[in-house]
Amino acid sequence: MVATSSQVAAAVALLDGGATVPFIARYRKEATGGLDDIQLRLLETRLAYWRELAQRRAAVLKSVAEQGKLTPALHAALAAAATKQDLEDLYAPFKPRRRSKGLIAREAGLEPLAELLFNDPGRSPLVEADAYLNADAGFADPPTVLDGVRDLLAERWADDAALVGPLREWLWREGLLQAKLASGKSPELPEHAKFRDYFDYAEQINRVPSHRALAVFRARALEILDAKLVLPEADDTSLSLAQGRIAAHLQWRHAQRPADDLIRKTVAWTWKVKLSLSLERELFARLREAAEAQAIQVFAGNLRDLLLAAPAGKRVVMGLDPGIRTGVKVAIVGDTGKLLATNTVYPHEPRRDWAGALHTLAQLCLAHGVTLIAIGNGTASRETDMLAGELIQGLGDSPQIDKVVVSEAGASVYSASEFASQELPELDVSLRGAVSIARRLQDPLAELVKIDPKCIGVGQYQHDVNQRELARMLDTVVEDCVNTVGVDLNTASAPLLARVAGLSASVAGAIVRWRDACGAFANRSQLREVAGLGAKTFEQAAGFLRVRGGDNPLDMTGVHPESYPLVQRMLDALGRPINAVMGKADVLRSLRPEAFAEVGEGGAGAITVKDVLAELEKPGRDPRPVFKVAQRSDGVNDIRDLKPGMALQGTVSNVAQFGAFVDLGVHQDGLVHVSQLADRFVRDAREVVKTGDVVSVRVLEVDLARQRIALTMRTDVRIDRTSTTVTKPGPARVATRAPDRAVAAPSAMAAAFSLMQGRQQSKA
Repeated sequence: MVATSSQVAAAVALLDGGATVPFIARYRKEATGGLDDIQLRLLETRLAYWRELAQRRAAVLKSVAEQGKLTPALHAALAAAATKQDLEDLYAPFKPRRRSKGLIAREAGLEPLAELLFNDPGRSPLVEADAYLNADAGFADPPTVLDGVRDLLAERWADDAALVGPLREWLWREGLLQAKLASGKSPELPEHAKFRDYFDYAEQINRVPSHRALAVFRARALEILDAKLVLPEADDTSLSLAQGRIAAHLQWRHAQRPADDLIRKTVAWTWKVKLSLSLERELFARLREAAEAQAIQVFAGNLRDLLLAAPAGKRVVMGLDPGIRTGVKVAIVGDTGKLLATNTVYPHEPRRDWAGALHTLAQLCLAHGVTLIAIGNGTASRETDMLAGELIQGLGDSPQIDKVVVSEAGASVYSASEFASQELPELDVSLRGAVSIARRLQDPLAELVKIDPKCIGVGQYQHDVNQRELARMLDTVVEDCVNTVGVDLNTASAPLLARVAGLSASVAGAIVRWRDACGAFANRSQLREVAGLGAKTFEQAAGFLRVRGGDNPLDMTGVHPESYPLVQRMLDALGRPINAVMGKADVLRSLRPEAFAEVGEGGAGAITVKDVLAELEKPGRDPRPVFKVAQRSDGVNDIRDLKPGMALQGTVSNVAQFGAFVDLGVHQDGLVHVSQLADRFVRDAREVVKTGDVVSVRVLEVDLARQRIALTMRTDVRIDRTSTTVTKPGPARVATRAPDRAVAAPSAMAAAFSLMQGRQQSKA
């Protein structure tokens, strides 16, 4: 849906008034015409851009006016500039700069000569230059004067927005990003070899995918690759294509006139000295910005999926933080998240107390009624998973116990954090990780908000992107997820409360202190008693906070307190109490929404009435999916156990545009390339899967030497079970736009595996 000007104006007014995006998206639909949180986030970002552009425009206009050069035409052009780049192109000729060669030539009075020779190339440059000799200014002979003319014209042309803008866009359409192994670098070194797909690489710059661009830029920063922007040379002229475009813009062509050689050299000088490197920098920056934006979006999407993953809910969980020499750390967490017991067992080297570990774990399971085991996916995860499997088999079916391998990314960060020391003060740091692993299975959202999102490990090239923008985007994702689900006011931690719309970290801490001092909240209204929580904060936050078992049943729903009078009117119309209405779809559907809609500012409109009815129909509903456990195949514990054609279940651990990584329980994620995700064309892997999904896959290929597992979710792929050869389909070559300039891009599968290896090393 394209937002109208009135919708945008209303949203901007609300944002400027201090309203948060979750609050506007959920409780101000009448004002914005139903704009959702994604549209509002985009509007918020674009609003910031336009305001920065307006601020810069004002500064540029002031600067040019102070120089006495602000003509009506220039003022109109600057006022119409739609992007920061357009604005800077127009400002370039007027930007204060150090004394350049062109400026020195202009000050020496060479501008009339430059105009004369360009407009009338029939004149002799050497003859005309005699009249402009100026030894005091450094122009003592005709050749030096003509060099000054060249510098003056080249500088003028390089500052011409009408030339530079179209030239930049043409280079973006036609230029190639070329990368080669840097001189003196060995392709055999491990730190170099992981970039081998780019040792002889070229691809049309505007088609380079995000992960390839970031890989090239990373290797370039490490001085492993040399990268540059290249153009094919024209076959029918001595001028390059770029120089030809400059000449065409100037409406000049070589006609063997006396000054034509000087103009030709000046055109070449303009391209080689003034424009080629600067435009390369600008286009590389543009490519990097686009690649970073894509990478950040991938990270944000994966984080959203992880935070909104299905919670195991009220189950007693045993968390196992695997280790070899230091042992496997054990934590038992009750169905409310309370820590019940801890221990450490040593089933692996050097003690190898397998039987003792099984005995200890069995006692803990029976003593506390464990029904779920969460196993961290770090070092010794595979061996610990085998231990858990044997434990479950030994305990039998009473009670039924499931086991799940859980990403432990960020668990160590949480363990050493100030919040963990406050939450678990008596517990050793090494055991806190096991508690986090158990709790993140019970409720991923409530536990993962305690950790910096950048430490959760679901991004690609996350250390190479704009860290400020990454942090901003991830914070908005966490905020949106928390407010989508809602927060239990009486059990939520301070970090979780701090993510509720309108609540700061200090106010969240004040809520917890009030709770500790006064006991559980009986209703939402008691929030007004918390120090520092004013009327505006209450308005923003109240609808996202839940009070279960309190004075007012509406406090456990997403109905905002401002709509409680509306609900009362509905109850009066039905002649029933609230407890006889909530959850009764047949009763609620007897009401006509339009009968309760109010006209005028401040009244509940039709959209609000429908939202309230939907909330009453399913009060306190959790929008997250139902918890499922991937079924592990017996005898598949190591990459060596995998064979082509084998059918397995796994959990999607990460998603990139080019494919999905799947945890099969063999301590090495497999890759389902985007071409293998479905029996149809898939442009982006997130169209089909998301982080946390349980999927069925078949093994395509196993490369033990490089620890690579290729998987497929397609049904039309024939697999030779006696070899590792895939008969259909193979990765495609990537070509540039023009068929006669086809270039070999790196294998998409190889590039994806390179990224996966980097991600696994980062997790380790």
